[in-house]
Amino acid sequence: MRKMFGFLIGILVGALVGSTVALLLAPESGTQLRGELRERGQGFIKEISHAADTRRIELRGRLETLRAPKAG
Repeated sequence: MRKMFGFLIGILVGALVGSTVALLLAPESGTQLRGELRERGQGFIKEISHAADTRRIELRGRLETLRAPKAG
């Protein structure tokens, strides 16, 4: 769990640094760049949400396996 949390923090920090660098070095207009960053951010949030849902399903399956009465 700690590794996953550390990984997610790393992704978040990397995204923030990357977006800051993109804003500083972007050759596009501010409005256009903000729109693209907004779209990328929303895509990133969807990916994180999907990964969390997948992990949640996996962990629920494991929990049900552990809670199941043992034969024997």
